[in-house]
Amino acid sequence: MGETSSAILTWIEHQEAWAPLLFIGIHLLRPFLFLPVMIVCITGGVWFGPIAGTAYSVIGTMLSSLLFYRTIRLVPSGLKRLRGLKEKWMKKNANLTVKQVAVLRLIPFIHFHLLSYCLLEISADFKEYAKSSLFANFPLAVVYTSMGQWISLLSIPMMIIFSIFLVVLSFTIRKKIEVFVWKDFFHTAP
Repeated sequence: MGETSSAILTWIEHQEAWAPLLFIGIHLLRPFLFLPVMIVCITGGVWFGPIAGTAYSVIGTMLSSLLFYRTIRLVPSGLKRLRGLKEKWMKKNANLTVKQVAVLRLIPFIHFHLLSYCLLEISADFKEYAKSSLFANFPLAVVYTSMGQWISLLSIPMMIIFSIFLVVLSFTIRKKIEVFVWKDFFHTAP
């Protein structure tokens, strides 16, 4: 699959006028090609430069997020899987804030659509989801597109340290209150 992905990316590089649309299309096909978001964004920075690459990556990640919003309810097994993954990694009633999702999206190889699911849970409607997705996707596109060469030159230990820093940052900007459901707080005897 890796050879196919690199062949597709090389082909797009030679398409000139169609390249931006094809690049945005790669963002939409990214989950099926098993490409990490950061690799696609870094590639956009190399091909189009930091400004245009960031714009195309923001558009691509936004369309991917909006497509996720529209299709996740059509695939109940995917929704159930994401819910199980979230419950595995977080407390039962815990919700991430939009700021936390934005920081967690910067961590390499974190499941993009799991974080989109977290945004879906805290959003009241499509408009709010779109706004919070834009806020959460923008730092990802800016960092990985404009600083692509810097990040690609980091060693594995530095990437681990960077990831730990982002997790700690995400923990410090969390919501400081927690809501307990009455029946979970007071267990009644059967």
